[in-house]
Amino acid sequence: MITALDHVAVAVGDFGAAVEGYRRLLGREPELEPRDGAERAWFHLANAALEVIGPYGEGAAGDRVRARLEAEGEGVWLVAFQVRDLEADARLIERRGLPVERVGAVARTAAAGIDIVLTAGREGAQSSPANGEETAAIPALDHVVMRTANIDRAVANFGGRLGLDLRLDRANPGWGARQLFFKCGDAVVEFAASLKAPVSDGPDSFGGLAWRTADPDAVHARLAAAGFNVSELRTGRKPGTKVFTIRDAPAGVPTIVLTAEPLVSNSMAEPA
Repeated sequence: MITALDHVAVAVGDFGAAVEGYRRLLGREPELEPRDGAERAWFHLANAALEVIGPYGEGAAGDRVRARLEAEGEGVWLVAFQVRDLEADARLIERRGLPVERVGAVARTAAAGIDIVLTAGREGAQSSPANGEETAAIPALDHVVMRTANIDRAVANFGGRLGLDLRLDRANPGWGARQLFFKCGDAVVEFAASLKAPVSDGPDSFGGLAWRTADPDAVHARLAAAGFNVSELRTGRKPGTKVFTIRDAPAGVPTIVLTAEPLVSNSMAEPA
């Protein structure tokens, strides 16, 4: 069914400022696409894309973005997954109990408050060009973090109904957190739950984004020189890895940059 993480969308009120912010953060030039009442900037990476989207004029997409901004403000809005057969997979997910709405060439659904898009994918998409040295640009998205108050519900929705591959279920009383890691193509969807809070039926929400790099020193130096508020470059939880936090990422999205690993080396659950 789901074969990969296609893109993550960030809803913004100040489109120009957010696009410039992500242009500087990722070190790449976006592809601009005004359409259906919304303006979009696409940052294509090796394994996924970032869509920065804001309202612009009249249209269904613009209305959806405005509704999102009025309800929750700026931030990560939705996650899009690639599927092999859109119609068949949408029907399967519907039979498994998630509501599905066909919108043009995609299907929209939601699971416990997480907005999801199913799409045939970005066939033939090439990485957006770097606006400086390629080694200092961000090449890939490592993982997207979601928060949940009901870890079993997250397993049922994302493992059972959506069919993602649950690779790791980890509890750490020292951090006060339990984490699920779902492999999704060459990226990971992480769920984090507090071990200190009671299980509830409250909605899930997006936590943040973790960007992958093979040269954290170069990326760290570039972002510091560009004026971002970055933490020190510190050792990751796995030997030989490095990680740092970007404290002022566009649209207030919690953001870390980490060394590439086969699965996951760090987590947004770690305090900055």
